[in-house]
Order: sequence, then structure tokens, then C-alpha cells
Amino acid sequence: MGLFDNVEKGIEKAVRGAFSLGSKTLQPVEMANALRRELDDKAMTLDAGRTLAPNVFSIELGDTDFERARSWGVTLAEELCDVVINHARSQGYVLQGPVRVAFNHHEVLRPGQFEVNSSTEREMSSQAAHQAPPRPSGRPGHGPEVNAAAQQAPTPVYKRRTAPAPSEQGQAVLDIDGQRYSLNAESIVLGRSSEADILIDDTGVSRKHLEIRSVDGVSTAVDLGSTNGSYVDGHRVQGTAELHDGSSITMGRTQITFRILPTRGSGRR
Repeated sequence: MGLFDNVEKGIEKAVRGAFSLGSKTLQPVEMANALRRELDDKAMTLDAGRTLAPNVFSIELGDTDFERARSWGVTLAEELCDVVINHARSQGYVLQGPVRVAFNHHEVLRPGQFEVNSSTEREMSSQAAHQAPPRPSGRPGHGPEVNAAAQQAPTPVYKRRTAPAPSEQGQAVLDIDGQRYSLNAESIVLGRSSEADILIDDTGVSRKHLEIRSVDGVSTAVDLGSTNGSYVDGHRVQGTAELHDGSSITMGRTQITFRILPTRGSGRR
């Protein structure tokens, strides 16, 4: 509970004055608790050891609270996304796509009142996302929305992306804390930000710390101006560093191994 307490205190500190008016003071911690309850209430057991929970949330607010939430939009929404991710990890819930929290206007709600609606959505491919029109909120004044990647516990968290065809050498992957993540896009960003493709829960890691670029079967590590630097095979990355099967990558306290796995039928004519 210590971690969640700290998150809640951080939310309250960030927006302490945002909900101070009205007939009832709406506290961000109330929204955080409501999101946890929504996860627990809507979680569905798929099979042994797998419980599916929603990853998209709409928080409906009345006139006054909606305006205050919108003024703090990104800060508050990011913190609430982190609340969802942390609770999903602690309970072992499976999330099918990135976590999204949106504030929406519901004029009939009085100050201090709010509603939480949720759904389960997979992430669309980048091509489909560009082609698809934005979804209407169903209410006026659609508020800010923040994405955060979320997947099965424990960290790091992986955000699925459209996979290119593997090279002739094989499929590039990262081994992190006993989990394996396929490098299934030309650019994969690692970091502590909820917007990173692979989310690393390490205070020594910057929000957007390192990028792995894969072009024509060659993968390189690119430091994104991180505070503590990135290291490949013990050498600090100055600009870029080429990766080879077995290369060791260090970010903060996190150790990562880059591997090339043979694909089915590789080496055959």
C-alpha cells in the first residue's frame, strides 16, 4: 500500500487547488479509488492465471469540476493512468492495450459528483489509426486524453505495435527481467514515461531514455539524451551503438540483453 499512498499524495499535491471550490470538494484520490474499483468490478477471469481488465476509462464530470480537470488535464490524466497500471500489476490483471483516461463533460452532475465508465480496447495499428476518424465522446467538451502502455505484471510494460517481417537473420528481441519483448517496429522507445513503447519501472531511467532502431536487419541503440546515460557492453552510448546477438544494455539499474532468435525455416532455401 505504500506505493499507492505515494501515488495518491503525488496526485493531490499536483492538483491541490484544482478542486477546492463548489458545494463538495472533489479530491483526485477519489477518482483514483474509483478507477481501482472499476478495474476490480469489471475484471473477468479468462482461464487459470489470466484475468482481463478494462484499459480505457472515461471520467464524467459536471460543469465546474470538468473545467478544473481540463485545466490540469495532462498532469492529472498521466497520474491516473499510472494508478491503473500499478493496480493492474498488483492484481495480476491482463490489459489488452495502452491505458487511456479521458475527462468528459456531463452537465447534469453536481460539483463533487462524477462517474467512471470503462471498456477494453486493443491498440489499432498505426495505419488504421490514421485512417479511422476520431470517436465522438457522446457529450460536449471532450476533455484531454493521455495514453499509457499497460500489459501483464510485472514491469516492464510493453505496448504492442504493428510488426514488420523478421529479417533473414532472425527476430530481434529484448530480454528484460525474465520477460522477452519482440522488437516488432522500426523504432521502439524504452523509458519511464507512460508513452514509451516499453515502460521501465526504474527511477534511474529517464522518461524517454533509449530508442532501438531496426532497419534492414541491423539494430542500433540510440540514447535520447538520458540523465544517467545508456551503456552497451559496458561502453556508454555516444550517439548510437550497433547491437549484436548477446549485446548487454544497461539503463539505470535495469539490465537488458539483446538477442536474435532464429525464425521458423531460417537457414533453408
